[in-house]
Amino acid sequence: MAAITRELDPFRSARDLYGAELRRQRQLAGLSLDRLSEVVNYSKTHLHGIEIAERLPLPPISSKLDAAFGTGGLFEGLWRIVQQERYPDRYRQFMELADQATDIHEYAGHLVPGLLQTEAYARAVLRVGAPEASEEEIERKVALRLERQVRLREPDGPHLWAVLEEAVLRRPVGGPATMRGQLAELLVLAESPHVGIQVLPFAHGEHTLLAAPLTLLHLPGHKVITYFEGRYDGYLAEEPNEVKQHQRAYDLLRASALPPQDSAAMIEAAMEGFNSCEQQTD
Repeated sequence: MAAITRELDPFRSARDLYGAELRRQRQLAGLSLDRLSEVVNYSKTHLHGIEIAERLPLPPISSKLDAAFGTGGLFEGLWRIVQQERYPDRYRQFMELADQATDIHEYAGHLVPGLLQTEAYARAVLRVGAPEASEEEIERKVALRLERQVRLREPDGPHLWAVLEEAVLRRPVGGPATMRGQLAELLVLAESPHVGIQVLPFAHGEHTLLAAPLTLLHLPGHKVITYFEGRYDGYLAEEPNEVKQHQRAYDLLRASALPPQDSAAMIEAAMEGFNSCEQQTD
């Protein structure tokens, strides 16, 4: 079946501009998508997604395209422009800093953090958060969220430590099957050398971070920045005393949470609960 050709408007977005230039350079070089796939070692589906502006051209593909076409940094330059519109303004600075972080510490009271979400779970969260959005817009947001997770699987990726409230495990986001798949993924991720997961049981009661999720970004040079995210806004804190307060609150919570092995056991127990829910609905 022939690949679908989407009309691109280079003036509409940087992603369209990137896709249009990729298509132009490929055609000038007389290469099919199949042949270019062999040259840059990316799948034909991946390259087609970039060409029609449905997939982000994440590194290192830009440098590979420049090498393949002899374009002297053109695609790496276009990638920097694409980065500027990846996120809304209120998230952009945080996302740029997160891309630089060597360690990421998260507290989540209501939902699985984005870096740990499965595709189905992310789709359910993004859909309920934007009920009037088109399916295409939701799918782009899902793809963007999943692409953020790529760094966790890289050898030099950041170390992620997440403290999750027990409520995160019990809320059936997307239904029992989606939730069971999400919890199964948490167990897999917890075995990774780059990821640590602890659960804070209901029995712990109140604490200072109940109001909003917290992320601490440990950047090169031992600098730490904290980020609180609300429903309609986000707040970055860089002032040393404020960061220290957030760090202490997180450390206390991490000390109160179950150790990783016991946390895994609680996640497994929550999974069993969703098995029961699904059986009851059959």
